[in-house]
Amino acid sequence: MVAPFPSLEYLYLGSAAFERDLAYSRDVLGAPLLWNLEGFGAHVAAFRLGDGALLLLADHRPAPSCMPLYSVPDVKETAKGLRKRGWTSDGRPFEIPNGLCYVFDDPSGNRLGVFQNDRPRPFE
Repeated sequence: MVAPFPSLEYLYLGSAAFERDLAYSRDVLGAPLLWNLEGFGAHVAAFRLGDGALLLLADHRPAPSCMPLYSVPDVKETAKGLRKRGWTSDGRPFEIPNGLCYVFDDPSGNRLGVFQNDRPRPFE
């Protein structure tokens, strides 16, 4: 069976106190800080906690929250196929540093995202 979203790239965590949470990830957990950027009203930092998805710490996301972001080969085709099965997005697609992205909620309100990874690791 083929997975609908081939690659989990990011775990997007909300932060109630960005500098405190950044220091915790870096100093207490010992996670390498890959980048730490501010722009467009947001402060986001990326950490490597292990193999697989990067941890994105974000001051514009509610805390506590964790939104997995999955990379797909063609986000428009993925959205088209999902819509045929009753899926709806949380609005129009928008650009993230990697490429075009859709965000959506599952029936329980868990937020997820799919994006086309046109620009892998844009800040590393």
